[in-house]
Amino acid sequence: MAFPNGIPYFLPAERAQVLANYPHARIIPAGSQLIYISGISSRRGDNTVAGCTTDEATGKHTLDIRLQTEAVLSNIEGTIRGATAGQCGMDSVVNATVFLTDMADYKGMNEKWNEVWPDKSKAPSRTCIQVAALPNERLNVEIQCQALWKQ
Repeated sequence: MAFPNGIPYFLPAERAQVLANYPHARIIPAGSQLIYISGISSRRGDNTVAGCTTDEATGKHTLDIRLQTEAVLSNIEGTIRGATAGQCGMDSVVNATVFLTDMADYKGMNEKWNEVWPDKSKAPSRTCIQVAALPNERLNVEIQCQALWKQ
């Protein structure tokens, strides 16, 4: 298969174009299995959060969108590799929904996204929305996605 995550589709040039590296749609070949990955954050196994520093005196959290996005994408890759016994990785992600607590973080999130998928024809389709909050105040990004597993 030329694309491990299905066939990309892009609208013609006279239509609205994407703002980062992702296609307008991905077409899934028959006989493939989809893996549904729950919302993943930058939380670690010891309950610390990548990209979050806390001022001990005030308890105030400082969140770094780039570090959190990088950790989220790494956690997603680990989930996909674990679920497929190492057969699939980030190149198999078909679709993603990015949840940001502040749309001002969109640029920083996109920088890390584009490092993982520098070629928009190989990137998953994507939606990005701002939410009022995530399950933990130390988080500013969470990503839910689906990956294609051609066994």
